[in-house]
Amino acid sequence: MKLLHLSDLHLGKKLNEFSLYEDQKYILQRIVQIICAKQPDCVLLAGDIYDKPVPPAEAVVLFDDFLNQLAELKVPVCIISGNHDSAERLAFGAQLMSSSGVHFAGSYNGQPQQLVLEDEFGKVNIFLLPFLKPAVVKHWAPEEAAAEISSYHDAVKYAVAQLPLLQAERNVLVAHQFVTGAVTAGSEAVNVGGLDNIGAEVFADFDYVALGHIHNQQNVGGDERIRYCGTPLKYSFSEWQQQKSVTMVELAAKGSTKVTQLPLTPLREVRYLKDTFEHLMAKPNYVMFPMDENECLQDFYYLTLTDENDVTNAMQRLQTIYKNLLQLDYDNKRTQANAELKLAASLEEKTPLELIGDFYRLQNNQELSEEQKQYLTDLLADFGGEGL
Repeated sequence: MKLLHLSDLHLGKKLNEFSLYEDQKYILQRIVQIICAKQPDCVLLAGDIYDKPVPPAEAVVLFDDFLNQLAELKVPVCIISGNHDSAERLAFGAQLMSSSGVHFAGSYNGQPQQLVLEDEFGKVNIFLLPFLKPAVVKHWAPEEAAAEISSYHDAVKYAVAQLPLLQAERNVLVAHQFVTGAVTAGSEAVNVGGLDNIGAEVFADFDYVALGHIHNQQNVGGDERIRYCGTPLKYSFSEWQQQKSVTMVELAAKGSTKVTQLPLTPLREVRYLKDTFEHLMAKPNYVMFPMDENECLQDFYYLTLTDENDVTNAMQRLQTIYKNLLQLDYDNKRTQANAELKLAASLEEKTPLELIGDFYRLQNNQELSEEQKQYLTDLLADFGGEGL
């Protein structure tokens, strides 16, 4: 059984106010070509289809065309809503579309939503779990169970426990949550302090978990059975060095799973260059990149100038070469000194406990617990710490 794992299309998104319509249209066609070549038995789309709950009309048309192509290819599609989607809008017409092989799980309603496929090794049960918030799960849970749900982890743990898993068969989950330990790309909407964290252990009984929400492709905890496939395009400067891809999952007999990354080449790349204004404007330094007939670079660019003095009309002049210039900044003695002053001021204003808390948050994507704070407070007091 071959499954193609996609997520986080974010149709309708802009990059620094530049429209990505043509880029998204192009990459969806590349994905269709991959589907034609690899012939998966099902496509899994793990949420954030659109970038906004009310997407622009062109984004809806784009997705409609994509689904029509998959229906014509007779490839089943399983789609869940993400935190950026309006669950009800996304799943409009779901009952009608299911006859064409397009299966939506827009809103969580407390009932298992699944598709059962079969091959020479038996059944593959694909469970669809749209983006969950504790309040939504509490609404559908019995009163006694609802009283125990206070976090995102509790909510997902309860929802997963209600799924009719048959351990002798292969079970796949499509979900859109933030799993503890995942490395973010910088363009996701992640709750401050890790409040939306889910422990990976809640997915232990699945043969594969197709995750959406995090924009970096990665296995969670080194386990390829629990995986984020990442976005098909680069949606922030922080992603400029990433190779985007889709994930092919091959399930043989129970317990045998093979995961392969299939690289995607975009219409326009996101690039970063750092140099003096003169060098960036000199043809030998940019001729290595593709250019159109007017010698204007078509890729998206972030540029950093190292000139000690500000260059007059630098943005406008650079745009004569780098047509899609997204952002321009400076890195010189002045900006470095300002950065050091800001950092020093920030450090001086914080207590030792706050500094430790900042470090812990960066390392673990969650806040210190009250028990940990108390332990550190006592420890610092033993060492004669002040200003805790």
